[in-house]
Amino acid sequence: MTVVVVTDASSRLPADLLEKWAIRVVPLHVLLDGGDLRDGVDEIPDDVYWHHATTAAATPAELGAAYRQALADSGGDGVVAVHISSALSGTCGVGERAAAEIGSAVRVVDSRSAAMGTGFVALAAARAAADGADLDAVVAAANSAVSRGRAFIVVHGLDNLRRSGRIGGAKAWLGTALSLKPLLRIEDGKLVLAQRVRTVGKATAAMLDRVCDIVGDGTAAVAVHHVVNPDGANEVAAALAQRLPGCAPAIVTPLGPVLGVHVGPGAVAVCLEVANV
Repeated sequence: MTVVVVTDASSRLPADLLEKWAIRVVPLHVLLDGGDLRDGVDEIPDDVYWHHATTAAATPAELGAAYRQALADSGGDGVVAVHISSALSGTCGVGERAAAEIGSAVRVVDSRSAAMGTGFVALAAARAAADGADLDAVVAAANSAVSRGRAFIVVHGLDNLRRSGRIGGAKAWLGTALSLKPLLRIEDGKLVLAQRVRTVGKATAAMLDRVCDIVGDGTAAVAVHHVVNPDGANEVAAALAQRLPGCAPAIVTPLGPVLGVHVGPGAVAVCLEVANV
């Protein structure tokens, strides 16, 4: 048998990659109008981003059940669970507690990222597992991908960020910069301000420049996400394809409701996994 990889719905891995690499997905929760909706399982309305929705981590029961089934299916070879940054969600902490109850054959990796920043870590682990790596080696492959991940996001408004409290060190500027269209990045697992910008166009250009500077003459796996803004995402993906011809075409997917309710409609994000150096 082989080590089994588990992740959560925030990773935004496309269905074909989940199937190809046999990655299991645990849903996270969107809380809306008194209801509890599971991302990837329950139907979530398209207008959720304009409501005062909140989110919740996967439950101990959900993670424990997923880990136990994965461990059984691995034939005892082990489970590597890759989750959204512990600074952005409680899922990783819940997973660590669930894993501790099962035993050392279940390892939890904090991706220190979100969306395909998490997805690329899960993919690295799954590829290692498919190559026959043992549990320690699969964990090492995941941790290597964590160190090579980068993520940026341009938001169109600040209301969702104010409500969510998911951005670090923001109190000094969120309250007054009403026209700001900030460029954000994930740093040490936290969503932080990368650059103050006054227009979406300039913020997007700054994001493209930063991504291209990081990749340079090397290569990277690239994903572009959006919150009800497919045209914006496709424009960013096309610009990256032109400026980074050595990289494979970007994966383009919605950011999803669990992350989207925190950054708001219109947002466009880029996640990278730079190649080994």
